Amino acid sequence: MEIRTLKYFLAVAEEENMTRAAERLHVTQPTLSKQLKALEEELGKKLFLRHSFSVELTAAGRLLRERAKDLVKMADKITAEFADLDDMAGGDVYFGLAESRMVGLLAREIRRFKRICPNLRYHITSGDTEQVTEKLDRGVIDFAAIVEEPNAAKYDCLSFPGSDVWGVVMPEGCALAEKSSVRAEDLAGLALFCSEQSWRRDIPSWCGEMMDSLRLEGSFRLSYNGSVFVREGLGYLLTLDRLVDTSPGSGLAFRPLEPRLETKMYLIWKKGRILTPIAGRLLSSLRESFAS
Repeated sequence: MEIRTLKYFLAVAEEENMTRAAERLHVTQPTLSKQLKALEEELGKKLFLRHSFSVELTAAGRLLRERAKDLVKMADKITAEFADLDDMAGGDVYFGLAESRMVGLLAREIRRFKRICPNLRYHITSGDTEQVTEKLDRGVIDFAAIVEEPNAAKYDCLSFPGSDVWGVVMPEGCALAEKSSVRAEDLAGLALFCSEQSWRRDIPSWCGEMMDSLRLEGSFRLSYNGSVFVREGLGYLLTLDRLVDTSPGSGLAFRPLEPRLETKMYLIWKKGRILTPIAGRLLSSLRESFAS
């Protein structure tokens, strides 16, 4: 199975039309059709349902689309890494970032670093810890920034200075907003929103035996999406401070948890991984800045 063939397949999957895909790839339609037919024969599965003026992915095609995306990204990344081996002042670095106000610190450091290495090209994907570490394990990204203690057996890490504070995002005029902080008993019986990861890891460590009295109404990977449901009066969002606009007039308010619950952020990379020169220089710059 060739990377070029997978690129052909992805183009057809995106365009849903052989003619448009062939034009995009600068190949003839018979050549494209022949390549895709050979791919189906190699895999022993039908990848497309062919209609008069369009094509549609089968279940096997949808599975291959997800796998092919990662394989093509990895191939492109390998090519870029080798091209960057002799370039100490530029190149591509790939990050996967969990939600945290600490992301702003990383952005400021990248801005400062680009003054020294203006040819740095950085690529950002977002997700929760599970999503970004999965990409890191597959080699799609160079670094992941996560908001839980990293697995020291698998990853090297750099701790961000400071920490994030947990609290509750709520409608601005609700009774709970009259409190200066929120205890577990204040949340008993209320409809709560939280990420599944934090509901399993962070919240139990905070509320202890009160966990059984808390009710998860729904889970969100992104705090902004959860805040939309809070704004509609559907529940209360357990999240980190400064991820959602709770400024006066926003319609929302934030109150910290009591006792105080904090989470640190870590930049991690796979143990034993050989970084490109530009990624290594950026990491050294981050180490120096975070230590000062």
